[in-house]
Amino acid sequence: MTEQRQTTRITRDDIESRFRQIQGDVVAAEDEARTSVAAVVVVAAVAAVAIAFALGSRRGRKRRTIVEVRRY
Repeated sequence: MTEQRQTTRITRDDIESRFRQIQGDVVAAEDEARTSVAAVVVVAAVAAVAIAFALGSRRGRKRRTIVEVRRY
């Protein structure tokens, strides 16, 4: 069996079109990743605020001062 090779030349247009195709795929993946990261950041920020609020209100209940007023 002999191997047959095609002798077609690769032109500059072929390289440019392939590069544009790859670049388009990368841009699409970047946009998708960016929206995912933004969603994760928002969820993490909301969780951090909720935890800080919960811990702060608990601490406030523990250190609450009781004042008695007595009249003579």
